[in-house]
Amino acid sequence: MASTSAQSEGAELGRYLRARRTQTSPEHVGLTVGAGIRRTPGLRREELATLAGISIDYYVRLERGRETRPSPAVLDSLARALHMDDQEHQHLRELAARAARYAPEPPPAPSRTVRPHLKLLLESLRPNPAYVISRSMDMLAWNPGGLALYAGLEDWPAKHRNLARYLFLHPAARNLFGDWDRQITGCVARLRAVAGTAPDAPDLTNLVGELLLKSPDFARLWERYEVTSRKPAQKTFQHPRVGTITLTSQSMHLEGTPGQRIGVYTAEPGTPDHDAMTLLDMTAPVAAPSQEIPHTSP
Repeated sequence: MASTSAQSEGAELGRYLRARRTQTSPEHVGLTVGAGIRRTPGLRREELATLAGISIDYYVRLERGRETRPSPAVLDSLARALHMDDQEHQHLRELAARAARYAPEPPPAPSRTVRPHLKLLLESLRPNPAYVISRSMDMLAWNPGGLALYAGLEDWPAKHRNLARYLFLHPAARNLFGDWDRQITGCVARLRAVAGTAPDAPDLTNLVGELLLKSPDFARLWERYEVTSRKPAQKTFQHPRVGTITLTSQSMHLEGTPGQRIGVYTAEPGTPDHDAMTLLDMTAPVAAPSQEIPHTSP
């Protein structure tokens, strides 16, 4: 079992390297491309190995998941050769660390319990939309505006309310976001970052498996293997209840929880956006208070 797990973790590292290699053009890393047709998208294996200063055989073993203990120096060389940014470089290190130590048993899904004081915090943030989500983007708790902001999400059973599932599978999502393509790209990149270091965790594998089957857009972006973390950003919603509203989002890790985060939206007081946010809070449908949701596969 340990050998199988090691190969699985090494394969994840290899998939990441292959995705980054095939999406890195020779011109981007300073190589001159000769005449003729290149059958390989992006860099060839031998080109990347040369740029990183390692043997082609060693690199092939890495990409095929047969080598699971690359040194920090090799990882740094590959990151430089591929012009990785800090987040991509760190993700490479995390994948390599996991491949080296590998867990013999898949980790259990984290608890979905939301502590009572966090629910009180959500209520105190009104009229600002706010919610608590799991690492796999399940919405675990919310205040009225936090649920109502994602138009139509309240129509789904509580156990299915997941922000990634909403973006890709809910018919209202494309109309809600004018920049839907950018929203889904960031969503997949964040899921990739989490799933890369816990690839066997059931809360992540269930969600990813569902979206791979049901959404060609998700499958296309998942194959690209881009990773990023959450960043404060403005989002504009074309909301059917309150019209166009632009809010600033902030996501924060909740200490002492199994990867839970709180998401909050704000607007400058006295602005039309703040008025629309307040109206959304006041007119949100009355719903039962959010509570712990048993984990079930969709």
